[in-house]
Amino acid sequence: MKITNFFELTNEELNIKLSELKAELFDLRFKHATNQLSNPLVLNQKKKDIARAKTVLKQRELGLSKEPARASGSAKKAKKAKA
Repeated sequence: MKITNFFELTNEELNIKLSELKAELFDLRFKHATNQLSNPLVLNQKKKDIARAKTVLKQRELGLSKEPARASGSAKKAKKAKA
């Protein structure tokens, strides 16, 4: 996942994504230990994604970047009506 994708998520979504990534990393480590992992490079990719998510959260905590504003429910309904 690219860093720009992480900047588009809200803090709540980032925390959810972070917990999902940690769970995936746990599963991958277990598969790697039992020799069921076909591509061990995915371990490094998951670790980097976790670091990216944590970096974005820390930047927002320090005020270096801002959380994106989410569209309200009425704006979503307007988009659906146009389609």
